[in-house]
Amino acid sequence: AAAEEEEGGGEAANEVGKKAKRRLKRLSIAELKQLVSKPEVIEPWDVTSADPRLLVNLKSLRNTVPVPRHWSQKRKFLQGKRGVEKPPFALPEFIAATGIEKIRASVMEKENAKKLKGKMKERVQPKMGKIDIDYQVLHDAFFKFQSKPRLSRFGDTYYEGKEHEVQLRQKKPGVASDELQKALGMELGGPPPWLINMQRYGPPPSYPNLKIAGLNAPIPEGATYGYHPGGWGKPPVDEFGRPLYGDVFGTAGAEPAEQLAPSLSRDNWGAVEEDAEGSDDEEEEDEEEGGGGGDGDTASELSADEVAAGISSVASNSSLPSGLATPDSLHLRKQLGAQRAGTATPSSVTDGAQTPESVSSAQLYQVLQQRDAKLGGAAFGSSHTYDLSGAAPPPSSSSGG
Repeated sequence: AAAEEEEGGGEAANEVGKKAKRRLKRLSIAELKQLVSKPEVIEPWDVTSADPRLLVNLKSLRNTVPVPRHWSQKRKFLQGKRGVEKPPFALPEFIAATGIEKIRASVMEKENAKKLKGKMKERVQPKMGKIDIDYQVLHDAFFKFQSKPRLSRFGDTYYEGKEHEVQLRQKKPGVASDELQKALGMELGGPPPWLINMQRYGPPPSYPNLKIAGLNAPIPEGATYGYHPGGWGKPPVDEFGRPLYGDVFGTAGAEPAEQLAPSLSRDNWGAVEEDAEGSDDEEEEDEEEGGGGGDGDTASELSADEVAAGISSVASNSSLPSGLATPDSLHLRKQLGAQRAGTATPSSVTDGAQTPESVSSAQLYQVLQQRDAKLGGAAFGSSHTYDLSGAAPPPSSSSGG
């Protein structure tokens, strides 16, 4: 029994030794913050994970959804809201503005005032159209005046008491509301109580471009520096009287507008550059046209008699025979027989409105006499036939040559 107790005590000592070794190997919070790029995401229990560096790296990634904060709580989720009375549902403002809530309340009062017999009759023969409301009003409420509900952002998880927190989206740094001025006991147009410390220690590092009167901007008109009630403290200046953080005295001129660097061009980009060779060719053509302008001037100096004599000389020296003069109009249709034989003569040429003699003498069609007939045993018999004895034979085709 003593040996067993000794063995059990040795195992317990070994177990304690393992826990102690794990604690010795564990990084401290300060060491872990020095090893990572975003130490602000580290929580006290991150050092107990199997791989603290990987955990912090995952938490620092963009669009990472954090683990809900109630994961380590012993009590159940929303256990503290059991005794809180839930407020009744309220219609949105754009729907309540239509007045449908009052109409519905009046209808419900009439329903409650009815007796049992009237209710049973209403159940058998219900009446429609009790809530009389203009559909145009409903249309405008949903399509014109509907407001977007407040939604949570990506990765924003709910926790107890979140609805009681102050919403800081509409708050602007450096602008004190009337409620805040009244709570701090500030006078109208007076300095804020934190101005003295800012003049001593400098502007807030989170808002380097924020203009604060009495620190890096001039104080309002009629106000004076000093530590008396309503005074704006002491302006922050160096040993030579120069402002440390900005134009606190309002002596500097207006800030110049941002100008482009001198190397930047204001020319329109995308303009087509002119071809150097094309411009040279155009210049040469212009020179040639300019050189030939003298000949044109001499030609314009010729008299009208000389021009008429030149035209008559060209007409007299023409080599064309008199019979082959160009006609006023050319007719391409010829007689059918002459066209087939290839011996077209001027007499056979006709215009488009005339018909050649050979074509006009030919008969276009012939009416055949119809006779009744018996069907007989033919598969595709007909009850009438045509007399082909008086039909003219088709014209014979004659080959040329």
